[in-house]
Amino acid sequence: MKNGELKFEQAVEELENIVLKLESGALSLDDSILEFEKAVGLIRICEEKLSAAKQKVRILTEDKDGAVSDMPFLSDVQDET
Repeated sequence: MKNGELKFEQAVEELENIVLKLESGALSLDDSILEFEKAVGLIRICEEKLSAAKQKVRILTEDKDGAVSDMPFLSDVQDET
């Protein structure tokens, strides 16, 4: 499974489906292990995509001297008026 083949949202959806399968208790031990291995791969993909997104945000908020400023996302800013 290549990182570029799967979007973050698709990976999360697949992870949710695997969790449901594992929680159901209907899988054999071997099938549970296979599903767990798939989940680990999906988690790695999600982590890589989140890390890349974080780096893009850092690049976008870097000033001309190379200093990086932490700027809140609009959803994090509360209306003070």
